Amino acid sequence: MEAYGPVPSRRLGRSLGVNNIPAKKCTYSCVYCQLGRTITMQVDREAFYAPAEVRKTVEKKIEDSVRESNQIDYLSFVPDGEPTLESDLKDQIEALKDLGYKIAVISNGSLIWQEEVRDALAEADWVSLKVDAVSEDVWKSVDRPHKSLELSRILDGALSFAEVFDGHLSTETMLIDGINDGEEGADKVSDFLEKLDPDSAYVAIPTRPPAEEWAKPTREKTINYWFQTFSKKLRDVEYLIGYEGNEFSFSGDIQQDLLSITSVHPMKREGVEELLDKAGSDWEVVEGLIEEEKLIKADYEEDEFFIRKLPNL
Repeated sequence: MEAYGPVPSRRLGRSLGVNNIPAKKCTYSCVYCQLGRTITMQVDREAFYAPAEVRKTVEKKIEDSVRESNQIDYLSFVPDGEPTLESDLKDQIEALKDLGYKIAVISNGSLIWQEEVRDALAEADWVSLKVDAVSEDVWKSVDRPHKSLELSRILDGALSFAEVFDGHLSTETMLIDGINDGEEGADKVSDFLEKLDPDSAYVAIPTRPPAEEWAKPTREKTINYWFQTFSKKLRDVEYLIGYEGNEFSFSGDIQQDLLSITSVHPMKREGVEELLDKAGSDWEVVEGLIEEEKLIKADYEEDEFFIRKLPNL
């Protein structure tokens, strides 16, 4: 096993990654996975690495980071496969708790119907669950799950987990053009997430080469539609499009600030106008960014939104 980073994360600040699963062992073989197709599909949990080994590896990485004055905000289980396949996950998390950092687990949620998996995830401070679809056929098309998995059990397990988890619960929905990005899907997923009531919900698109070349990110106007649909029902909604600018900061550079904000939230026209006014600038800045294909306009109902141009794969 290995630890890596810390790396910048929009959701977690500076994240030191914990890779607790051998390369590409997973319950899914998602069409968009940046690691390629799954090498070993499995659902049976097993012990891959002893908690003491995980502790030793992470401790060494922390020492290196402190020596280099690198900030760490979270210790994050983000492996090359599904982290809950590790049967000792609960003990691994507990082994890291006294190191003084919050612990996150980014999971596809496929095994959360198992009580022991819910118990393990409950030890973390921050948990992300994938919710790419709530319809069986769409789920199978985008996530390509192990044949033994049942979507209804997964969704019920997520709801059971949300009832008892006292940390930060986050969800991520990855949208693939023509596969799971329909308007009906937006309504169904948002209805389920309203029941789940996560602390934050992310609408995402792939930003690195996917497992399947034909798996393309959804369109800007579609991601805006999903964002608006989610926002009507959920507390905190953002989207992840992979822009690596100075997110969440005010730089004094109005072009950079506009691109930074619209890489996370669509901005209404009046919001853009207010920001331009604060910067002592005018609408020509927006027109220039649109002409340079860095910013696009996306209408929703009766409002006009602006969103950063999505990257091409």
